[in-house]
Amino acid sequence: MQLTELHAHRHSIATRSGEISYIDINSEGTGPVALFVHGIATNAYLWRNVIGVLAGQHPGHRRYIALDLPLHGQSPVTAGQDLSVAALAAGLEDFCDALGLTGIDLVANDTGGAIAQIFAARNPQRLASLTLTNCDTDGNLPPESFKPTVELARSGNLAPSAVALFADLDAAAKVAFGTGYEHLDRVDPAVIRSYLEPCFGTMERAREFERLLAALDTGDLAAVTPRLRELTVPTLVVWGTGDEAFDVSWAYWLRDIIPGTTRVVTVDGARLFFPDERPMDLVPHLEQHWAQAAAVRA
Repeated sequence: MQLTELHAHRHSIATRSGEISYIDINSEGTGPVALFVHGIATNAYLWRNVIGVLAGQHPGHRRYIALDLPLHGQSPVTAGQDLSVAALAAGLEDFCDALGLTGIDLVANDTGGAIAQIFAARNPQRLASLTLTNCDTDGNLPPESFKPTVELARSGNLAPSAVALFADLDAAAKVAFGTGYEHLDRVDPAVIRSYLEPCFGTMERAREFERLLAALDTGDLAAVTPRLRELTVPTLVVWGTGDEAFDVSWAYWLRDIIPGTTRVVTVDGARLFFPDERPMDLVPHLEQHWAQAAAVRA
């Protein structure tokens, strides 16, 4: 979907954790709700092509919601707000409470996958299904290749260089997303700007982004792993094999941890943000997964 189309579907809602901006396609629909969660330094637009295909194929059949996490997209962040993945998962709970969402088909990518795992472990009764694409896991949060950036953030040295780099959007895109996309040059520059500007557009926001990275703690996932070992919610794992941060071995780790896992699908050569640039490598698997989960509940 084009950004101009999405603007007409953008909303904002006050939650216990703060204001959240989100895209809501078919908001008046009475069908099942698919909720999409992005990761660090992207936003709801990561899912625009997946949602565009799904909504185009089945108009009016299902409600599609993609939210902006705090500090991302159009969702604000407050001074001192807890930005740990555990707190962001609590914020996702608050968002679902505010909208009255139940029977959710939850889909997540990158650090959004860590948030989704915590949410699922705490709220299995709210989910109809879970889908995890390349994402953080217990033991790989943050991934090894991202740890130098996290250390820069913890030392306070990331913000000045990031703000300076943002002045050259092309250069900033290559640094931030060069390994996450197969064809970064094909991504709409307006999307790239929407990803980076909330995090690095000003020194104040860059300092908040440092706090976000500094709060990454594998202990947040370790704390819910025992409950993930009991999670029977139908779970699909779709994993790009070309991702240097999240090796495909973690897909099978998730399969072995979550007893509700029905399938692991590998996407040859796909990188971290494949839902953006290769939506048709995800959409058919989502449709099949949702249909099977619905059949089990019926």
